[in-house]
Amino acid sequence: MTASADFNPPLAGQVLLRRLLRGILRLSFRTLVRPPMPVAGQRRVLRLLTTLTLTPRGVARRNATLGGRPCQWHKPANAGTGVLLYLHGGAFMIGGPDTHRGLCASLAKESALAVCALDYRLAPEHPFPAARDDVVAAYRQLLESGYRAQQIAIGGDSAGGNLALIGCLRILELGLPAPAALVCFSPVTDLTGEHLHQPPAGDPLLHPRWLEQAAALYCPTDLRRDDPGLSPLFAHLEGLPAMLIQVGEDELLRNDSLRLAEQARASGVEVQLEHYPGLWHVFQAHVGLLRVADYAVARVAAFLRRQGL
Repeated sequence: MTASADFNPPLAGQVLLRRLLRGILRLSFRTLVRPPMPVAGQRRVLRLLTTLTLTPRGVARRNATLGGRPCQWHKPANAGTGVLLYLHGGAFMIGGPDTHRGLCASLAKESALAVCALDYRLAPEHPFPAARDDVVAAYRQLLESGYRAQQIAIGGDSAGGNLALIGCLRILELGLPAPAALVCFSPVTDLTGEHLHQPPAGDPLLHPRWLEQAAALYCPTDLRRDDPGLSPLFAHLEGLPAMLIQVGEDELLRNDSLRLAEQARASGVEVQLEHYPGLWHVFQAHVGLLRVADYAVARVAAFLRRQGL
């Protein structure tokens, strides 16, 4: 598939640091977070790897509940009236607000928005549609608490990007007003796994066996993996709000983003696709360390401002 995009960033730079991070990710995450390690062990590894996450100053953090689920709010001192409902990645099985606190706090500070990271239910204990239903319940409560739909954006990375998409589609199906915008970092859009990219430089983060494990544990056995409820690439996308997609070149899931952008545009959705050569899955998590991650987060903030947030 041709890696086309609306925008290509400046050269990533920091070559030595990127090589170091690649090596660390390959040895620590890609090697460990996959079968045969059980899901409980994978969760412990991710918590350990994110213990020393960099977080910016000037952002207050508090724990709360939203839609019946725990959540973590990040609010900068200059926060406006908008909110970004953020859904963490982790193959639907691992991760939580704590593992993504650095990225969420940076998004909050850069965009001057409150960011709410939702602790949605995880597989295998809670397969589809539990997590999607948690997203819808959280969105409902934001509306009921006084936020207007035009003040709410929904975002997420990887599996969280999938949940942002299918959650929004479910919101529309239920007749609720659409949020102002969607932000997707390398979203999972096709759970069949039939169009994985094979980057020449390799994917330092994702292992194919982990992706298959995730799909097997998350997807109900009586539901096809190309069901539109699971895989938004096969859904009718008409009515979705303006969407920003950021994706790296060196990742197995690159084509999920490129195909989604093409499909969404064909459905009349406003799409901003940003392709980052030489970078890997959810490189934005290195915000505060990699300059290109800082740049990408700043692009998110600019996009949200253009949507009136």
